[in-house]
Amino acid sequence: MMLNRKNKGRTGRLGSMVAITAVAALALTACNSGSASSTDTSSPSAGGGDQKITFIPKQLNNPYTDVVLGGGKKGATEAGFASSQVVGPLEASASSQVSFINAETQAGTNVIAIAANDPDAVCTALGEARSAGAKIVAFDSDTNPDCRDIFISQVVAKDVALIQTKLISEQIGGSGEIAILSATANATNQNEWIKYMEEELASNPAYKDIKLVAKVYGDDNDTKSFQEAQGLMQAHPNLKGIISPTTVGIAATARYLSTSAYKGKVALTGLGLPNEMRPFVKDGTVKEFALWDPAQLGYVAAFAGKALQDGKITGAEGDTFTAGELGERKVEKGGLVIVGPPTVFNAENIDKYNF
Repeated sequence: MMLNRKNKGRTGRLGSMVAITAVAALALTACNSGSASSTDTSSPSAGGGDQKITFIPKQLNNPYTDVVLGGGKKGATEAGFASSQVVGPLEASASSQVSFINAETQAGTNVIAIAANDPDAVCTALGEARSAGAKIVAFDSDTNPDCRDIFISQVVAKDVALIQTKLISEQIGGSGEIAILSATANATNQNEWIKYMEEELASNPAYKDIKLVAKVYGDDNDTKSFQEAQGLMQAHPNLKGIISPTTVGIAATARYLSTSAYKGKVALTGLGLPNEMRPFVKDGTVKEFALWDPAQLGYVAAFAGKALQDGKITGAEGDTFTAGELGERKVEKGGLVIVGPPTVFNAENIDKYNF
């Protein structure tokens, strides 16, 4: 899949949005310290009364997350929330978000937007928040559907899997051993993508000569991901390619490959941030990888939360709401809202993007 040409008309708008969210992201990261972080932006005249939205990402101090949250802060202001804040763990473990959910319930937060580290570990806490009147918006990585009102997803999950499978096949010539270096073992989005990758490899005749030999987990930690990449090469000397469907994992793996004997010999693709991956594309370590505009996830999540809180939608299939400059969004089966298609980045287009 190449860059969707129908999106070219909104490149200017998205460029402005990314620039603004990048500033917001810097503000967020500047406040991160200790075991948790909280940033608060109050806007009493925004028209949202005293409505508050809190974003709880998988973990703080993650470049991808910073861009998502920057979009969320921008969306919260435009949607009319009186205030917005970010709280969350520094490590992406299954239950690390529970204490933050409980604190927001006690604080009477109107909307909790969460990217779940584990689909079920957060459910009891989210249930208590809902009982107290909070609306729950999952974004990026879903909870169990019974535990939230709506889920804002990057793209159709199967499409994310298929583009990565296609890219690795093209880069290894359609045959050979490959591995997957994922985030956490319980991450909902990662596991769904991997499931579709495995199904596609098993069912598509075009991939009959490709063998998936390993799945490893870097826990969205740079050091561990780097070590897992090293371990893959040691355990599988015939490895021809690695898929890393996580921005932390692909950047760490690219850094390892770029200074190793495997540079140019072992293909790497997956989901990455253009700004992080640019040097590795320029030096030939990586040919192509994919991603969507992360800022849009947080932006749409904020507008969805406002529409839920105002009673304009319930999260039922067929509901519609307007997400600011990104226009109308429709709720699909299962309370799912799709943000947009992935873009493939390579040496020809990567300098056009800044996030």
